[in-house]
Amino acid sequence: MTTVLTWAEMEPLLKDIDVIGAMEAGFSAYSAGQAVIPPVGELCIEDPPGDVHIKYGYLTEGEHYVVKIASGFYDNPKLGLPSSQGLMLLFSKTTGQTKAVLLDEGRLTDIRTGAAGAVAARHLAPSSISQIGIMGTGIQARVQLEYLTGVTDCREAMVWGRSIERAEAYAEEMKGLGINVRVAPDAQALASTSNLIVTTTPSREPLLRAEWIQPGTHITAVGADSPEKQELDGAILAKADVVVADSVAQCLLRGEIHRAIGAGLLEQDQVVELGAVIAGKVEGRRGDDQITVADLTGVAVQDLQIAAAVYAAKG
Repeated sequence: MTTVLTWAEMEPLLKDIDVIGAMEAGFSAYSAGQAVIPPVGELCIEDPPGDVHIKYGYLTEGEHYVVKIASGFYDNPKLGLPSSQGLMLLFSKTTGQTKAVLLDEGRLTDIRTGAAGAVAARHLAPSSISQIGIMGTGIQARVQLEYLTGVTDCREAMVWGRSIERAEAYAEEMKGLGINVRVAPDAQALASTSNLIVTTTPSREPLLRAEWIQPGTHITAVGADSPEKQELDGAILAKADVVVADSVAQCLLRGEIHRAIGAGLLEQDQVVELGAVIAGKVEGRRGDDQITVADLTGVAVQDLQIAAAVYAAKG
């Protein structure tokens, strides 16, 4: 029998799921060659502005395969709607039977992305974080900061957004997590005072410049999940001591690594994969004065891990 769950039914199950651990295991398996993940399917919509991603795949040693549809429609907040929407479908890898229909409204994608940011910070951030910088004020800006509280003791943050009103509302909301969030007057002020930065916007032009980044900073870039998006000046990746991809194959086609290589500022052999860093197969950060960048474009193995975990938790 197929399990059908709404977001209201799924949300309570997450408290018993180690989402960060599930993401680490998924990334490790992916980088070890134990996952089959085809290229991302993508629809780009101009009016209203939005994009739809279709991701799917399985682990060779796993029981399931997943198909996920997730969208971002960036004018939705004007309509009182969240920008993220979507669902996940979980199937038996043995018989093809539909095991679960997860009507998550895009929330599982938000959560697995936030948890992936925490994984990147756990393995790449400096040992002492003085301030977390958040670029953006939307759903992912909230989820990233929430999950970072599980991997760092830092409770000082700064946020930058194009709307000062939304940035102020974000700062007020994050007080509920016990975090003191200040609103940055501009992106340079945030970059020059934060040594853990997360970028969460759908920008199509760089928001952070290389000359603003201080030694020892880790940057997790999650907003550029399609070929035309870019949040980081490519010179940041050229300047970085370590550049990490969630999927090298995928980041050659989309995201910050794609743009930096296209600009002639980075070579493919300078990029290592997050799962290999987690597994200790390649070296990540080697000192607190190094600059590290993680380019997270979102890999279907993350969707598989969280969908399977929710299905198992339902019992």
